[in-house]
Amino acid sequence: MKKDIHPKYYQKAKVTCACGNVFTIGSTVPEMHVEICSKCHPFYTGREQLIDTAGRIEKFKARRTKAETVPKKTKRVRAKKQAKK
Repeated sequence: MKKDIHPKYYQKAKVTCACGNVFTIGSTVPEMHVEICSKCHPFYTGREQLIDTAGRIEKFKARRTKAETVPKKTKRVRAKKQAKK
């Protein structure tokens, strides 16, 4: 390995989750903050949290009903210009 090109490795890097869980890992940064960890992730905990952000389902249903009521526009066909002689 070349000297002085590799980042410093921290054996006991501290990781803090938004839920309050703190654990240590090996990393190139001494301290990290994460939003979700194995203690609060729905896959690992078995709790499923469905979050409907900004009414996605309602927006989808509104688009579908609008698409069914509004007729499709027909494409205009342009006539080709004649070449000058």
